[in-house]
Amino acid sequence: MSGTLSTLDSIILGVVEGITEYLPVSSTGHLVVVQRWLGLGDSAGRDAADTFAIAIQVGAILAVLLLYRRRVTSMLNGVIGRDAEGRRLLGLLVASFIPAAALGAAFGDAIKDELFSPGPVVIAWIVGGLFLLVWKPRTEGVGLTSLTVRNAVVIGVAQALALWPGVSRSLVTIAAAVLVGLSLSAALEYSFLLGLATLSAATVFDLAKNGGELFDAYGIGRPLLGVAIAFVTAAVSVRWLVGYLARRPLSHFGWYRLAIAALTLALWSTL
Repeated sequence: MSGTLSTLDSIILGVVEGITEYLPVSSTGHLVVVQRWLGLGDSAGRDAADTFAIAIQVGAILAVLLLYRRRVTSMLNGVIGRDAEGRRLLGLLVASFIPAAALGAAFGDAIKDELFSPGPVVIAWIVGGLFLLVWKPRTEGVGLTSLTVRNAVVIGVAQALALWPGVSRSLVTIAAAVLVGLSLSAALEYSFLLGLATLSAATVFDLAKNGGELFDAYGIGRPLLGVAIAFVTAAVSVRWLVGYLARRPLSHFGWYRLAIAALTLALWSTL
């Protein structure tokens, strides 16, 4: 199985990506560990596997485009001067996007070389898990229309922490958004929309740079299957998360992060 992306591998990775992308558990961390377990990250095949872990995000991107199409349409209308609120929200997302984009462009290769392995992922899972166990976010706060540019930049700086796989882009952006005053529901929506921008840019950038190697190693059909599976599972996951957090605390994800870190450590010799 080493080095070869089978149909079953595509399905497994698509499910993992779709379920975890917008949960505060780190989809990249899960993909790195699962890929190593499937034997897809061995020596010469590592670059293709790591690129696939980014490219498969297309499914999650499409899911948010579908579920938040009204917001996206509002922002597109804002670009042509037909929706002032949409134009303002787009500007805020750009302000949040820039910090991670700049750091990713400057250090992306070093991050993939040094951090895309189970060890750094486990460390990040543990730290994030402990944070969720002690953090008690309030649910009340202001809506997206009250978010300032300065606070949008704060959220963007927090998002840059998620360049370390295992940290979770969703976790740090939701936490930062709540800490600057957004309600939990508004923080969730902003995190989803910011993910749409960030994941799109990361995917386009990485495919432009390493897409040839990805398709040479795995072809086109099986990566597309993974994307399709990720789309379906991400749509379900986003809907579930919104409903879940309306009734239950984020701390449950902290226990999950610690459990998956412990399981990964227990299986270390097989990765």
